[in-house]
Amino acid sequence: MHIRHRFRSRAAAVLAALALPIALLVAAPAHAAGRLTATFTTADNGSWWKGTYVVHNDNATAVTGWTLTFDLPAGVSISSSYNGTATTSGQHVTATNAYYNGTVAAHSTTEPYSFWFVATGPITTPLNCRINGDKCDGSADVPPGAPGAPKLTTATAHTLALGWPAATAGDFPVASYDVLSGTTVLGSSTTTSATLTGLTPATSYTLTVRAKDTRGNTGPLSTPLTATTVDPATDPVPPTAPGHLRSTATTSSSVSLAWDAATDNVGVVAYDVYQGGALVQTVAGTSATVTGLAPATAYAFTVKARDAADNASPASNQLSVTTGDIVGSGKYAKVGYFVQWGIYGRQYFVKNLDTSGSAAKLDVVNYAFENIDPTNLTCLAGVTKGTTSNPEDPDQGTGAGDADADYARPMSAAQSVDGVADDGYAPLRGNFNQLKKLKAKYPNLKVVVSLGGWTYSKFFSDAAATDASRKKLVASCIDTWIKGNLPSYSGAGGPGTAAGIFDGIDIDWEWPGSPDGHPGNHYSANDKANLTALLAEFRRQLDALPGPHKLLTAFTPADQNKIGAGWDLGQDFTSLDIGNIQGYDFHGSGSDNSWEPNLTGHQANLYASTADPYGFHFSTDAAVQQYLTAGINPRKLTIGIPFYGRGWQTVTDGGTHGLWQAAGGAAPGQFQEEAGTRGYNNLITSVPGLTVYHDTQAVATYGYTGAGGQWWSFDDPWSIAQKAAYVKSKGLLGTMIWEMSGDTPSGTLFSNLP
Repeated sequence: MHIRHRFRSRAAAVLAALALPIALLVAAPAHAAGRLTATFTTADNGSWWKGTYVVHNDNATAVTGWTLTFDLPAGVSISSSYNGTATTSGQHVTATNAYYNGTVAAHSTTEPYSFWFVATGPITTPLNCRINGDKCDGSADVPPGAPGAPKLTTATAHTLALGWPAATAGDFPVASYDVLSGTTVLGSSTTTSATLTGLTPATSYTLTVRAKDTRGNTGPLSTPLTATTVDPATDPVPPTAPGHLRSTATTSSSVSLAWDAATDNVGVVAYDVYQGGALVQTVAGTSATVTGLAPATAYAFTVKARDAADNASPASNQLSVTTGDIVGSGKYAKVGYFVQWGIYGRQYFVKNLDTSGSAAKLDVVNYAFENIDPTNLTCLAGVTKGTTSNPEDPDQGTGAGDADADYARPMSAAQSVDGVADDGYAPLRGNFNQLKKLKAKYPNLKVVVSLGGWTYSKFFSDAAATDASRKKLVASCIDTWIKGNLPSYSGAGGPGTAAGIFDGIDIDWEWPGSPDGHPGNHYSANDKANLTALLAEFRRQLDALPGPHKLLTAFTPADQNKIGAGWDLGQDFTSLDIGNIQGYDFHGSGSDNSWEPNLTGHQANLYASTADPYGFHFSTDAAVQQYLTAGINPRKLTIGIPFYGRGWQTVTDGGTHGLWQAAGGAAPGQFQEEAGTRGYNNLITSVPGLTVYHDTQAVATYGYTGAGGQWWSFDDPWSIAQKAAYVKSKGLLGTMIWEMSGDTPSGTLFSNLP
């Protein structure tokens, strides 16, 4: 027997076309090669005036996608705009093309559908006009000026440190500086100082500095500086070891360190900080903060001093420090799955996360699910193809996805988080736009995209099989979901469209190395090692991204056989921030009746039951103990809690109100295609005569309608309260919910979580 995870299907949906007015929204276009220009004209209409920008394409090929930016003079305001979407921030306006005038043919213009606006105030040409970043009149950008003369601050055998006065800005702010030897760039810096490394000892270098602006324009070179690296032969004596290495502060992704100064016969010029055996930072003083670390993870640090001759001292004492977890000491994380297809039959929208009161308490939303392209073995996006109706079809999820629900379906005002309907022409609509609005309302909320699940795990094994295929998959997932470069679909999508929506990636591979996944899933004896390598590759590429730490989480099995076949827990959790342990589907019966149709049983019991007649005995506690025994930090673990029930029909009483009794297959479900499954709210309101019972030994809730009737296993406020106490007693990170739509409209179950 095996544990199944969530039965996934989607009811067919017929979406009415929405004729919506063009709203004042920001949208990022898909830019093609080729510079455009734009000319401005005005027309006086008495109480208001019309301002028109005509976009010109003087290239030999068409250009697709344009964005105009300009500043309104003082006293001028815009009330509406046409043939494009626009947003105003103060006096700064950003306008993007409409769907029908986004492509400008070669040697042509946007006429007769050029962007125009209604304005009041002095009839004046706007300032600082740019199109796709270029000046509207076609003239070149003014680059930064030359930096001031550089000066040497420190020289060692292999490094030269220098500083310089800042350059004056041109059309754009200065973003960075390059340090050159001749025409070769030896180093770059975002400040007015730099340390060049890897240089040859006892060698003279002639160095210059140039500024680079935020658009990549480079300015002239500074006056040159001649500097010489130190000759190691002049000083063979190394410094003493730094003393009393200690931690002064930790966060979930950083450790601050301090140490006592080393001594040297000439002088210490630098301290090298090592994480394990790898050099991670070099500083001049006696403190450092190491960033980019994983939550709830132990790290070992040492520090070495270095003199100008690059003699390294012995290592300091080794210090072991564990980072904080993602929610903080004394708090408990709440991770909730939001299902992509919930907007159809369930009529559950992102807005419901808010109106139920749950969004204010959620820490992480897992958006489920996205698929793997069966041919390219990359993250699949930009398609709408439903799953087949047969849950035993090996190709049920092959090539399936729902770009319409993700980012193309316009949400009405009643379905929207902020009560504002989606613009039917905007590049971002659907669930993604609503998640963006939800995050704006709750800035501490994290959203991760979940890959795989029961129906979409078929090609994980293939994508993880080689180093090249792993790198390809991970790069594509980051490009699509983290960088937000969505494929064009039904007028939506484009480069950067979904940037900032997802804070990480959740791996729901069901199951590596095991034949017990969905029929037709590919699996291999190499999956265990390949999963470890895949998670490490996700961690590496996510850590290389700028900005805050990106989450890497996973749905992990409760079955010890599946753990043994596919998981190297000690290695895998060095990459993972959270492991969401399966805490449900221990028993059940689906619509095909191929899974335990003839005997009832708890689907989410906390402890094993001595009365359990099955030949295997799953429980949440037994699953948790496997992870703790493997040495996993408990503050990386959540336990799964179902917001739905598993049910059987024609169940005999047997003196136990149907528990562990004979049955006649799956009970009627909430939806016709999902027999044996009902969301909690539907279960307690739509199954007549259901009497609720509590198994206090197993800590499990069940309901029975009477002899010959239905029997259901589910969690209710009583059992969830018991599990909340368990989470606290074990020091676990918190709980994970599959899935949020099953709760009552007021969030009854969610309110009982720790």
